[in-house]
Amino acid sequence: MARIFITGSADGLGQLAARQLVQQGHQVVVHARNPQRAQEALAAVPQAQAAVHGDLSTLAGMHQVAEQANESGPFEAVIFNAGVYQVSNLTRTADGFPLLLAVNSLAPYVLTCLLTQPTRLVYLSSGMHRQGDASLRDLTWQERPWNTTQAYCDSKLHDLLLARAVARHWPEVLANAVDPGWVPTKMGGAGAPDNLTKGAKTQVWLAAGTDPAAHTTGQYLYHQRPSATHPQAADVAVQEQLLAAFARLTSVPFPAGAQ
Repeated sequence: MARIFITGSADGLGQLAARQLVQQGHQVVVHARNPQRAQEALAAVPQAQAAVHGDLSTLAGMHQVAEQANESGPFEAVIFNAGVYQVSNLTRTADGFPLLLAVNSLAPYVLTCLLTQPTRLVYLSSGMHRQGDASLRDLTWQERPWNTTQAYCDSKLHDLLLARAVARHWPEVLANAVDPGWVPTKMGGAGAPDNLTKGAKTQVWLAAGTDPAAHTTGQYLYHQRPSATHPQAADVAVQEQLLAAFARLTSVPFPAGAQ
């Protein structure tokens, strides 16, 4: 039995992963952006052990989530599921960041740095990461004209780069990124063609699987199999550039070794 924390688990793939894990007998802590949604998350997965709340669009909320999660005890695994997609306008958060960057990119980074280190980390990426901008230029969209699709692609590339950087810096941790497919969730839309149940299976397997194949690190997986990535996703210099940029933006340094 493992203890597992899942961000953004009030609905969609996060909730489905939570349900699959509790059915397997694991202890799961769910997360939502505010207390009301946290209670809804618990109601949807009544076997869950607890719920934490915090708005991952703000640095204060990221710290709040990390503090609550750490208070609830250490976790064997964390699934970074929270994300946003259709942000048609350049919506900036209280910290001045584009909403997509804050939730999809900076929140997984900050939580990775602040949570008591688990043995497994799973980052939700997307096949759209292949169209991401690996130059990491103008991360906060101060100069570029806003493009929702490009911003989303960029953020999903960030998640893969982060997973691979973590795998490299922390060899004692299994860190991987997952493409769940285009599945019919609130984010994906009712007409999405991929299988919803399979969309959560890989992250559940990586978080708690006992077979040797699940004990992998630095991988990008689609339905439990390695998948093609952006050509620069394995570039160590790009990974290091990302860590440095995120540390500068958030004022949260990346821990160099085991925490």
